[in-house]
Amino acid sequence: MTIPVKNVAGMSLGGGRKENFFFSLLEYYPEKKRWFLKSLHQVKDEEIRDRDEIITSWVHQYGLKQLVVDFPLSRPPCEESCLSNCRNLKECPRSQVIEVRKEMDELLEEDARCYKDNPKKYEQDRQSSQEIDYSRNLLKKNTDEHMLSKSFKRKLRKGFVPYWHRPIDFWVWKNYYDQLLEVFKTSYESFGNVSVMLLARLNYLLRHLPEDLKMYESNVQICLLELYRARVIGKSLLLQLFDLDLAGSAREQIILNIERHMGIFIYENDLDTIIRNSQAFDSFILSVVGQRMLMNGLREIPQWGNTDGGNFIVPSFHVQG
Repeated sequence: MTIPVKNVAGMSLGGGRKENFFFSLLEYYPEKKRWFLKSLHQVKDEEIRDRDEIITSWVHQYGLKQLVVDFPLSRPPCEESCLSNCRNLKECPRSQVIEVRKEMDELLEEDARCYKDNPKKYEQDRQSSQEIDYSRNLLKKNTDEHMLSKSFKRKLRKGFVPYWHRPIDFWVWKNYYDQLLEVFKTSYESFGNVSVMLLARLNYLLRHLPEDLKMYESNVQICLLELYRARVIGKSLLLQLFDLDLAGSAREQIILNIERHMGIFIYENDLDTIIRNSQAFDSFILSVVGQRMLMNGLREIPQWGNTDGGNFIVPSFHVQG
Protein backbone atom coordinates (compact mmCIF):
# COMPACT_ATOMS: atom_id res chain seq x y z
CA MET A 1 0.00 0.00 0.00
CA THR A 2 1.37 3.43 -0.94
CA ILE A 3 1.65 5.88 1.94
CA PRO A 4 0.65 9.43 0.92
CA VAL A 5 3.50 11.92 0.97
CA LYS A 6 3.30 14.26 3.95
CA ASN A 7 5.07 17.52 3.19
CA VAL A 8 4.74 21.19 4.00
CA ALA A 9 6.64 24.30 3.02
CA GLY A 10 7.38 27.71 4.48
CA MET A 11 8.04 30.87 2.50
CA SER A 12 8.91 34.22 3.99
CA LEU A 13 7.61 36.93 1.67
CA GLY A 14 9.20 39.92 3.38
CA GLY A 15 11.34 42.35 1.42
CA GLY A 16 11.09 44.15 -1.88
CA ARG A 17 10.56 43.02 -5.46
CA LYS A 18 14.30 42.41 -6.04
CA GLU A 19 15.07 40.72 -2.73
CA ASN A 20 15.87 37.02 -2.94
CA PHE A 21 13.84 34.71 -0.74
CA PHE A 22 13.62 31.01 0.02
CA PHE A 23 11.30 28.03 0.03
CA SER A 24 11.81 25.57 2.85
CA LEU A 25 10.23 22.16 2.21
CA LEU A 26 9.90 19.57 4.99
CA GLU A 27 8.91 16.02 4.11
CA TYR A 28 8.02 13.13 6.40
CA TYR A 29 9.43 9.64 5.85
CA PRO A 30 7.23 7.15 7.76
CA GLU A 31 9.71 4.27 7.54
CA LYS A 32 12.32 6.35 9.37
CA LYS A 33 9.80 8.30 11.44
CA ARG A 34 11.74 11.45 10.68
CA TRP A 35 11.29 14.71 8.87
CA PHE A 36 13.85 15.87 6.33
CA LEU A 37 14.55 19.33 5.01
CA LYS A 38 14.16 18.13 1.44
CA SER A 39 14.53 21.45 -0.32
CA LEU A 40 15.83 24.87 0.65
CA HIS A 41 15.43 26.68 -2.62
CA GLN A 42 16.54 30.25 -3.20
CA VAL A 43 14.24 32.19 -5.51
CA LYS A 44 16.12 34.76 -7.52
CA ASP A 45 16.06 36.27 -10.98
CA GLU A 46 17.05 33.97 -13.81
CA GLU A 47 17.61 34.72 -17.47
CA ILE A 48 14.84 32.42 -18.69
CA ARG A 49 12.26 32.70 -15.88
CA ASP A 50 11.14 35.36 -13.45
CA ARG A 51 10.84 34.52 -9.78
CA ASP A 52 7.04 34.36 -9.77
CA GLU A 53 7.17 31.61 -12.38
CA ILE A 54 9.82 29.83 -10.30
CA ILE A 55 7.45 29.79 -7.31
CA THR A 56 4.59 28.19 -9.21
CA SER A 57 6.84 25.58 -10.86
CA TRP A 58 8.38 24.71 -7.50
CA VAL A 59 4.91 24.10 -6.01
CA HIS A 60 4.01 21.83 -8.94
CA GLN A 61 7.35 19.98 -8.85
CA TYR A 62 6.92 18.77 -5.28
CA GLY A 63 3.16 18.25 -5.41
CA LEU A 64 2.88 20.70 -2.53
CA LYS A 65 -0.50 20.85 -0.75
CA GLN A 66 0.31 23.07 2.27
CA LEU A 67 2.25 26.33 2.30
CA VAL A 68 2.85 28.61 5.32
CA VAL A 69 3.69 32.27 4.69
CA ASP A 70 4.31 35.33 6.87
CA PHE A 71 1.99 37.51 4.86
CA PRO A 72 -1.66 38.54 5.43
CA LEU A 73 -3.96 36.23 3.50
CA SER A 74 -7.11 38.18 4.32
CA ARG A 75 -8.15 41.80 4.43
CA PRO A 76 -9.36 44.02 7.29
CA PRO A 77 -13.14 44.12 7.93
CA CYS A 78 -13.54 47.55 6.34
CA GLU A 79 -14.52 46.98 2.70
CA GLU A 80 -15.24 49.10 -0.33
CA SER A 81 -18.84 47.88 -0.34
CA CYS A 82 -19.67 49.57 2.97
CA LEU A 83 -18.00 52.93 2.35
CA SER A 84 -21.21 54.55 1.14
CA ASN A 85 -22.96 53.66 4.42
CA CYS A 86 -19.98 54.34 6.70
CA ARG A 87 -20.79 56.82 9.46
CA ASN A 88 -17.43 56.82 11.26
CA LEU A 89 -14.83 54.40 12.66
CA LYS A 90 -16.40 54.15 16.10
CA GLU A 91 -19.77 53.12 14.71
CA CYS A 92 -18.55 50.32 12.42
CA PRO A 93 -21.46 47.82 12.28
CA ARG A 94 -19.42 44.71 11.41
CA SER A 95 -19.89 42.02 14.07
CA GLN A 96 -16.21 41.07 14.43
CA VAL A 97 -15.27 44.73 14.96
CA ILE A 98 -17.98 45.14 17.61
CA GLU A 99 -16.85 41.97 19.40
CA VAL A 100 -13.17 42.93 19.43
CA ARG A 101 -13.89 46.44 20.71
CA LYS A 102 -16.16 45.04 23.43
CA GLU A 103 -13.36 42.78 24.67
CA MET A 104 -10.88 45.67 24.60
CA ASP A 105 -13.21 47.83 26.70
CA GLU A 106 -13.76 44.97 29.17
CA LEU A 107 -10.00 44.54 29.64
CA LEU A 108 -9.59 48.24 30.44
CA GLU A 109 -12.58 48.26 32.79
CA GLU A 110 -11.37 45.19 34.68
CA ASP A 111 -7.89 46.67 35.03
CA ALA A 112 -9.40 49.87 36.44
CA ARG A 113 -11.31 47.79 39.00
CA CYS A 114 -8.09 46.05 40.04
CA TYR A 115 -6.50 49.41 40.72
CA LYS A 116 -9.55 50.72 42.59
CA ASP A 117 -9.82 47.62 44.79
CA ASN A 118 -6.18 47.63 45.90
CA PRO A 119 -4.16 50.56 44.54
CA LYS A 120 -1.15 49.85 46.78
CA LYS A 121 -0.74 46.27 45.57
CA TYR A 122 -1.41 47.39 42.01
CA GLU A 123 1.49 49.87 42.13
CA GLN A 124 3.76 47.32 43.83
CA ASP A 125 3.06 44.86 41.02
CA ARG A 126 3.68 47.64 38.51
CA GLN A 127 7.10 48.44 39.95
CA SER A 128 8.01 44.78 40.13
CA SER A 129 7.12 44.23 36.47
CA GLN A 130 9.34 47.13 35.41
CA GLU A 131 12.44 45.80 37.13
CA ILE A 132 15.09 44.41 34.79
CA ASP A 133 15.47 40.69 35.37
CA TYR A 134 17.15 38.68 32.61
CA SER A 135 16.14 35.41 34.25
CA ARG A 136 12.43 36.34 34.26
CA ASN A 137 10.12 34.05 32.32
CA LEU A 138 8.81 36.05 29.36
CA LEU A 139 5.61 34.03 29.09
CA LYS A 140 4.76 33.68 32.76
CA LYS A 141 1.54 35.55 32.04
CA ASN A 142 -0.35 36.58 28.95
CA THR A 143 -0.49 40.25 28.06
CA ASP A 144 -4.22 40.43 28.82
CA GLU A 145 -3.79 39.21 32.42
CA HIS A 146 -4.01 41.94 35.04
CA MET A 147 -2.35 44.14 35.83
CA LEU A 148 -2.03 45.38 32.26
CA SER A 149 1.26 46.92 31.21
CA LYS A 150 1.29 50.63 30.44
CA SER A 151 2.22 49.99 26.82
CA PHE A 152 -0.60 47.49 26.32
CA LYS A 153 -3.15 49.87 27.86
CA ARG A 154 -2.00 52.57 25.45
CA LYS A 155 -2.52 50.11 22.62
CA LEU A 156 -6.05 49.31 23.80
CA ARG A 157 -6.92 52.99 24.15
CA LYS A 158 -5.76 53.67 20.60
CA GLY A 159 -8.41 51.18 19.58
CA PHE A 160 -9.11 48.78 16.76
CA VAL A 161 -9.05 50.39 13.32
CA PRO A 162 -11.20 48.32 10.92
CA TYR A 163 -9.44 49.49 7.73
CA TRP A 164 -6.00 48.59 9.17
CA HIS A 165 -6.41 45.78 11.71
CA ARG A 166 -7.92 42.30 11.54
CA PRO A 167 -9.47 40.39 14.47
CA ILE A 168 -6.37 38.19 14.63
CA ASP A 169 -4.31 41.28 15.52
CA PHE A 170 -6.23 41.60 18.78
CA TRP A 171 -5.77 37.91 19.60
CA VAL A 172 -2.01 38.31 19.08
CA TRP A 173 -1.95 41.44 21.25
CA LYS A 174 -3.77 39.63 24.06
CA ASN A 175 -1.24 36.81 24.09
CA TYR A 176 2.05 38.30 22.92
CA TYR A 177 2.00 42.12 22.88
CA ASP A 178 4.36 42.67 25.83
CA GLN A 179 6.68 39.84 24.83
CA LEU A 180 6.99 40.98 21.21
CA LEU A 181 7.74 44.49 22.40
CA GLU A 182 10.31 43.38 24.97
CA VAL A 183 12.23 40.92 22.80
CA PHE A 184 11.71 42.07 19.22
CA LYS A 185 10.92 45.77 19.82
CA THR A 186 7.82 45.52 17.68
CA SER A 187 4.05 45.16 17.81
CA TYR A 188 2.15 42.79 15.57
CA GLU A 189 0.22 44.67 12.91
CA SER A 190 -1.23 42.69 10.00
CA PHE A 191 -0.27 45.30 7.44
CA GLY A 192 2.43 47.14 9.35
CA ASN A 193 5.27 46.11 7.05
CA VAL A 194 3.35 45.23 3.91
CA SER A 195 3.78 47.36 0.83
CA VAL A 196 1.23 47.83 -1.93
CA MET A 197 3.73 46.16 -4.26
CA LEU A 198 3.83 42.98 -2.16
CA LEU A 199 0.05 42.90 -1.95
CA ALA A 200 -0.15 43.07 -5.74
CA ARG A 201 2.45 40.34 -6.03
CA LEU A 202 0.56 37.97 -3.74
CA ASN A 203 -2.70 38.59 -5.58
CA TYR A 204 -0.93 37.67 -8.81
CA LEU A 205 0.59 34.51 -7.33
CA LEU A 206 -2.73 33.33 -5.92
CA ARG A 207 -4.22 33.36 -9.42
CA HIS A 208 -1.46 31.07 -10.71
CA LEU A 209 -0.98 28.63 -7.84
CA PRO A 210 -2.89 25.30 -7.86
CA GLU A 211 -6.44 25.53 -6.55
CA ASP A 212 -5.84 22.62 -4.16
CA LEU A 213 -2.85 24.34 -2.51
CA LYS A 214 -3.89 25.23 1.05
CA MET A 215 -2.19 28.37 2.33
CA TYR A 216 -1.74 29.32 5.96
CA GLU A 217 -0.47 32.46 7.62
CA SER A 218 1.85 32.58 10.61
CA ASN A 219 4.52 34.73 12.24
CA VAL A 220 8.19 33.88 12.77
CA GLN A 221 8.59 35.90 15.98
CA ILE A 222 5.55 34.29 17.59
CA CYS A 223 6.91 30.86 16.66
CA LEU A 224 10.22 31.73 18.33
CA LEU A 225 8.36 32.75 21.49
CA GLU A 226 6.52 29.41 21.47
CA LEU A 227 9.84 27.58 21.08
CA TYR A 228 10.98 29.50 24.15
CA ARG A 229 7.76 28.60 26.01
CA ALA A 230 8.45 24.91 25.36
CA ARG A 231 12.10 25.35 26.46
CA VAL A 232 13.40 24.31 23.07
CA ILE A 233 15.41 27.54 23.03
CA GLY A 234 16.46 29.96 25.76
CA LYS A 235 15.84 33.68 26.24
CA SER A 236 19.49 34.50 25.56
CA LEU A 237 19.25 33.06 22.03
CA LEU A 238 16.26 35.28 21.25
CA LEU A 239 18.17 38.37 22.35
CA GLN A 240 21.31 37.35 20.44
CA LEU A 241 19.39 37.40 17.16
CA PHE A 242 19.68 41.22 17.26
CA ASP A 243 23.44 41.27 17.79
CA LEU A 244 25.27 41.41 14.45
CA ASP A 245 28.22 39.53 15.92
CA LEU A 246 26.11 36.82 17.57
CA ALA A 247 23.11 36.46 15.21
CA GLY A 248 24.71 33.74 13.10
CA SER A 249 25.66 31.55 16.05
CA ALA A 250 22.21 32.15 17.61
CA ARG A 251 20.48 31.00 14.42
CA GLU A 252 22.72 27.93 14.34
CA GLN A 253 21.89 26.95 17.92
CA ILE A 254 18.17 27.54 17.40
CA ILE A 255 18.17 25.32 14.30
CA LEU A 256 20.17 22.57 16.03
CA ASN A 257 17.75 22.61 18.97
CA ILE A 258 14.79 22.38 16.61
CA GLU A 259 16.48 19.56 14.70
CA ARG A 260 16.97 17.60 17.91
CA HIS A 261 13.55 18.21 19.49
CA MET A 262 11.41 18.04 16.33
CA GLY A 263 13.06 15.01 14.71
CA ILE A 264 14.15 16.97 11.62
CA PHE A 265 17.25 16.09 9.61
CA ILE A 266 19.05 18.96 7.87
CA TYR A 267 21.89 18.53 5.41
CA GLU A 268 25.10 20.40 6.20
CA ASN A 269 24.94 22.75 3.20
CA ASP A 270 21.33 23.71 3.98
CA LEU A 271 22.23 24.33 7.61
CA ASP A 272 25.01 26.65 6.49
CA THR A 273 22.59 28.60 4.27
CA ILE A 274 20.07 29.01 7.10
CA ILE A 275 22.78 30.23 9.45
CA ARG A 276 24.11 32.80 7.01
CA ASN A 277 20.82 34.10 5.61
CA SER A 278 18.06 35.51 7.81
CA GLN A 279 15.48 35.12 5.02
CA ALA A 280 16.29 31.40 4.75
CA PHE A 281 16.03 31.17 8.55
CA ASP A 282 12.55 32.75 8.52
CA SER A 283 11.33 30.40 5.78
CA PHE A 284 12.61 27.38 7.69
CA ILE A 285 10.84 28.52 10.86
CA LEU A 286 7.60 28.85 8.88
CA SER A 287 7.99 25.30 7.55
CA VAL A 288 8.39 24.12 11.16
CA VAL A 289 5.06 25.82 11.95
CA GLY A 290 3.59 23.75 9.12
CA GLN A 291 5.13 20.59 10.55
CA ARG A 292 3.46 21.25 13.89
CA MET A 293 0.14 21.75 12.08
CA LEU A 294 0.43 18.36 10.36
CA MET A 295 1.32 16.78 13.72
CA ASN A 296 -1.73 18.37 15.41
CA GLY A 297 0.39 20.77 17.43
CA LEU A 298 -1.34 24.13 17.13
CA ARG A 299 -2.61 26.63 19.67
CA GLU A 300 -6.36 27.10 19.66
CA ILE A 301 -7.50 30.43 18.25
CA PRO A 302 -11.08 31.62 18.92
CA GLN A 303 -13.43 31.45 15.97
CA TRP A 304 -13.66 35.24 15.78
CA GLY A 305 -9.89 35.37 15.22
CA ASN A 306 -10.16 33.70 11.82
CA THR A 307 -13.63 34.75 10.67
CA ASP A 308 -11.98 36.57 7.75
CA GLY A 309 -10.59 33.32 6.30
CA GLY A 310 -6.95 34.21 6.92
CA ASN A 311 -6.04 30.72 8.24
CA PHE A 312 -3.70 32.19 10.85
CA ILE A 313 -1.92 29.41 12.79
CA VAL A 314 0.33 29.41 15.86
CA PRO A 315 2.40 26.34 16.80
CA SER A 316 2.56 24.58 20.15
CA PHE A 317 5.68 22.56 20.90
CA HIS A 318 4.56 20.98 24.17
CA VAL A 319 2.85 18.00 22.54
CA GLN A 320 4.93 15.91 20.18
CA GLY A 321 2.98 14.28 17.37
